[in-house]
Amino acid sequence: MIKKVLLFTGCFIPWLVSYIFPLDYDYYKEIKLPFFAPPQVFYPIAWTTVYILIAITVYQIVYSHALKDIPKSYKKTLLINYLFNQSYTLVFFGLQKPFLGVLSTLGTFLSTLFLKEETSLINSKISKLLVPYILLSLFATILSLSIYLLNAI
Repeated sequence: MIKKVLLFTGCFIPWLVSYIFPLDYDYYKEIKLPFFAPPQVFYPIAWTTVYILIAITVYQIVYSHALKDIPKSYKKTLLINYLFNQSYTLVFFGLQKPFLGVLSTLGTFLSTLFLKEETSLINSKISKLLVPYILLSLFATILSLSIYLLNAI
């Protein structure tokens, strides 16, 4: 049981890395936002939920397969997705670069589509847990593009 908890924790914790950086989150309050921008409290709830779902999928794959038996394409896609996902907080809030935020969210969305496909090749049942991630990253891309366009003028 402890081994399972440690494995799940190891699959979950990396997704929270961007939360530990001291960034200027007030920047979000200072810029023009589209009418459909949710309140700030939405983001930690939505993203933490999605990170738990991602961790479950990764856990299930790692738990049920030897590491060497997990396809390299899955590992590469997961890494690319992780890097795009984690980059958003740093480029948008840290560097305060909305255009880079658009690129980051677009990269997250596209790589999430590939991640779902790679996951479904290994376990189609658990790949369904990535659907909320696809939807949230699509919303984040639309929101990020809207923020960039509203503030670029």
